[in-house]
Amino acid sequence: MDLGIAGRWAVIGAASRGLGKGCASALAKEGVNLVLNARGVEALEATADQLRAENPRIVVHTVAGDIGTPEVRADILAACPQVDILVNNNGGPPPGDFRDWTRDDWVSAVDANMITPIELIKATVDDMASRGYGRVINITSGAVKAPIDVLGLSNGARSGLTGFIAGLARQPRLAGNNVTINNLLPGPFDTERLHKTLEGAAQASGQDVEAIRDQRRQGIPAQRFGSADEFGAFCAFLCSVHAGYMTGQNILLDGGSYPGTF
Repeated sequence: MDLGIAGRWAVIGAASRGLGKGCASALAKEGVNLVLNARGVEALEATADQLRAENPRIVVHTVAGDIGTPEVRADILAACPQVDILVNNNGGPPPGDFRDWTRDDWVSAVDANMITPIELIKATVDDMASRGYGRVINITSGAVKAPIDVLGLSNGARSGLTGFIAGLARQPRLAGNNVTINNLLPGPFDTERLHKTLEGAAQASGQDVEAIRDQRRQGIPAQRFGSADEFGAFCAFLCSVHAGYMTGQNILLDGGSYPGTF
């Protein structure tokens, strides 16, 4: 299927590895030019070089730094001739017990996982609407739908973003001008963050990390963890010309883990 987005420009956060890289790779294969951001320069440049080699017809720019800072966001937007596709993605806050979290912990989580994507949306969607095309994908978490107790900081911040998007996506000035805004809710994907979470659970329980990993895998109806490539493919479809009638949705990708009907 031709997704109809060759030649467009996309901004992708946390793109050097994991789900962000999966999205970047899928869009690159469709001929989308990229502006990639991540904090680590070495990993970011390695990813950019890989994508350029695999997709010589596209342009790939990189902007290293904390996307949570206004200066880095300004550099990212300046590096992109026009933002047709925005993939909001940022590292999640650490797990823990809410009794140990300070006000600064909460402010940091909300700033990174709610306010930062909102600022990028604010800076781009009106221009998208004026051109008659735009796709915003917010990578949130399956914990928005099925909260995980030790991820309270993430649950709270990402749920705030979800509520904001529910209203924004339905504005006729955006949806009526072919600008869609959707949230992708990843469940257990085989990423560095999952590994760290499993290691933390193993330390807390005194069990071997491989035993914890196997227990988690067996609890997934699909009997496996997701891959970054399949996540990226789904993201690319939502960015395509074929997904213009879907907006304001929270799409759960979790191998069937969530047991509810709705």
